[in-house]
Amino acid sequence: MKVGISIGGPQSRSGATWAETVDFVREAERLGVATVWSAEAWGSDAVTPLAYLAAKTSRIRLGTGIAQISARAPSMTAMTALTLANLSQDRFILGLGVSGPQVVEGLHGVRFDRPLGRLRETIEIVRSLFRGERLAYSGEHFQLPLPGGDGKPLRIGLPPKPDLPIYLATLGPKALELTGELAQGWLGTSFMPEHTEAFLPHLERGARRAGRTLADIDLVVAADFEIGDDVERMVAERKPRMAFVLGAMGSKSHNFYNQAYQRAGFVDIALEVQRLWIEGHRDEAAARVPAEMVLANSILGPEDAVRERLRAYRDAGINGLRLAPGGATFEARLETLSRALELIAELPAP
Repeated sequence: MKVGISIGGPQSRSGATWAETVDFVREAERLGVATVWSAEAWGSDAVTPLAYLAAKTSRIRLGTGIAQISARAPSMTAMTALTLANLSQDRFILGLGVSGPQVVEGLHGVRFDRPLGRLRETIEIVRSLFRGERLAYSGEHFQLPLPGGDGKPLRIGLPPKPDLPIYLATLGPKALELTGELAQGWLGTSFMPEHTEAFLPHLERGARRAGRTLADIDLVVAADFEIGDDVERMVAERKPRMAFVLGAMGSKSHNFYNQAYQRAGFVDIALEVQRLWIEGHRDEAAARVPAEMVLANSILGPEDAVRERLRAYRDAGINGLRLAPGGATFEARLETLSRALELIAELPAP
């Protein structure tokens, strides 16, 4: 399994300075981490950090995890991706996602309307530009050039890169099918090896539609990682973030994370935590998160338990882990990451 790390997103509020983040990424590269993924929510954008890191690193791959499709025109997404690919000597991966209505409508002023149709058309436009084609597109959401004006079909003035990879961060069944059909990789969150039925059959259905199999898709999922005996402390530290995901990562009717946990069997608790969070009872919401739920999508505990969890991810078909290494200091997180890489390398063949 390949190992990646994430920057930005929730991590951008962790108190770490940008200099520390750069140092951590460079040390991660030295250890052999495959990819750094730059998140984008309502803090740091996903692109600027990767441009800087392209100059500060030489081997690690650089991925947007993810760039929000409503924040940029598809043509700008393609231009940005091609620029970063050139800057990084083809180390760039374009990760895309639809985000959610609170961000799309509240921050970008775009209606969260038929997001999967917009995602499909965005990918089609971006891939056309990656191939170096003149842009002439007639879809339900995008008409290019704009009819009735002075626009004309243009091509991007950069070398084509038709193989530039596109990964999608998706959670809902139809969105997962779209990923299986169109993307080179899946950026999974809320994934639980014991509940693959909530995710993988949908990816596989989409892959079959495109004449592919699940093995043709790079399955990369996020997980907290920490080794130690104090599992109770590890779980307690992560409950508030789990409550935030269940309650705040979307509106009451459009929280794709919450719905994923419901599909995995956590219906009552997911809805209860969401209700408490929305009503303002955030401490109570965090307290209601069961340890089972935290442990289901994390790799935490004594070393033997961690080895077992790593095998579970591998046996579920996951070939990439986007790890959030635990530790109170820079050095502790780096040590955790180093040990994670060693344990993954020691995994026996399935």
